[in-house]
Amino acid sequence: MELLGSKTVQEVLIQGEQVPEKYIHKVEDGGVPVPDASAAQLMDVPVIDLALLAASSISADELEKLRSALATWGCFQVINHGMSPEFLDEFREITKQFFALPVEDKKKYLRQVNDIQGYGNDMVFSEQQTLDWSDRLYLSVYPQDNRKLNLWPENPKSFRQTLDQYTMDLQVVTKTVLKAMARSLDLEDNCFSDLYGGEQGKMDIRFNFYPPCPRPDLVLGVKPHADGTLITLLLQDKEVEGLQFLKGDKWFRAPIVPDALLINVGDQVEILSNGIFKSPVHKVVTNSDKERISVAAFCIPESDKEIEPFERLVNESRPRLYKKVKNYVGIYFEYYQQGRRPMEAAKM
Repeated sequence: MELLGSKTVQEVLIQGEQVPEKYIHKVEDGGVPVPDASAAQLMDVPVIDLALLAASSISADELEKLRSALATWGCFQVINHGMSPEFLDEFREITKQFFALPVEDKKKYLRQVNDIQGYGNDMVFSEQQTLDWSDRLYLSVYPQDNRKLNLWPENPKSFRQTLDQYTMDLQVVTKTVLKAMARSLDLEDNCFSDLYGGEQGKMDIRFNFYPPCPRPDLVLGVKPHADGTLITLLLQDKEVEGLQFLKGDKWFRAPIVPDALLINVGDQVEILSNGIFKSPVHKVVTNSDKERISVAAFCIPESDKEIEPFERLVNESRPRLYKKVKNYVGIYFEYYQQGRRPMEAAKM
């Protein structure tokens, strides 16, 4: 059960408090974040043209580029996704405007205890939990029955309409990417999308706001984790870096490609691909003088679907690595807040 929530990070800052203890990563909990985040190298993550993936005759080169990106980094940047730079700027702008509203206005959309949808910050499951230095607005967008429209901001005025358009566009991108992922593994076109269920598939959107942090050497915007999704589609801040990926035992900075979406696979695709695609561990570092925003869309299979490695990807040279799991996202959140990887529970 969730404990009673804490103040948002913006409230902590308004009240002029020092960084509260519960945000600080202690050495005994697995070490503090990298003191100088900019010391991490930049990733050479592939940029993939969605128009080439969507073509009826996808080139073998483009499929190989996709497969290699997901086997190496677990992510790629996608351009030519059908959304104009102006529209993406508008979407970033409504995100900034929402978080710039007075605290009282945002509290109309406050998340209830034990409910993930709404405005607020981390779900708190234990007194020992280290909190993330971020405020967020979390909304379910698909299936449409899951929408809690009372939590969709009415200010800025264009918020609802812009979010609706953005999610419709993302469904098209998702469909194309899932099909290309299947083809890159020589599987039937719809094997990933059947699990996602198209418009019935669950898509949640999380608007993230990272205020400047006086102690970026001790505090993280988001603690290290891998996603519990099929795929995650991220619109990054246009100017401020913060996202980092773990490869081997080193952290790498995700570059900003202003008009691209960064797409990473989640744990459920690592299970389905029998470990060929890697669900990458990532974190968000804080910045002492700049605020940062991002918007993540999580594509999640219907919770009653069982997930296990596709038979075609299990053989003598690659034995089955994962058990059958159901409602993976259900166990995911609790593991995440304890700093553990739910993947451990799925391994053979």
